[in-house]
Amino acid sequence: MGTPAQKNVSKIQTTYVAQQEYAEIASARKRRLVIRRLSMFLVFASVLSYLMISSFLSQSTKLEAKIAQKKQVDRQLADLKKERDILKENIIKLNDDDYIAKLARKEYFFSEKNEIIFNIPDEKKEK
Repeated sequence: MGTPAQKNVSKIQTTYVAQQEYAEIASARKRRLVIRRLSMFLVFASVLSYLMISSFLSQSTKLEAKIAQKKQVDRQLADLKKERDILKENIIKLNDDDYIAKLARKEYFFSEKNEIIFNIPDEKKEK
């Protein structure tokens, strides 16, 4: 009752059967070759896609860093332009004798004849 008994069957040896066996062997070889080619293509495609993605990510991080650096440099440029404008105004003011006299009286307590200087402390400077 366990296993069925094997039947002894002999193969027919004709050219048709030989051709069919050869065709099966050839198709099995072709299938193996196709599977090998596809697996090699898959490996090549995955390596290529990995390289492309990694280079894209590295370039995007470099680009973000460059954009941040450009923003910082633009801010510095704006600050320097403001400072340049202030310095140009100071140059123009320093060419004026009245401004120089006023500045000397204020900062260095120089006075004109019959002039008394009172120094009032500034609350903002003390804090």
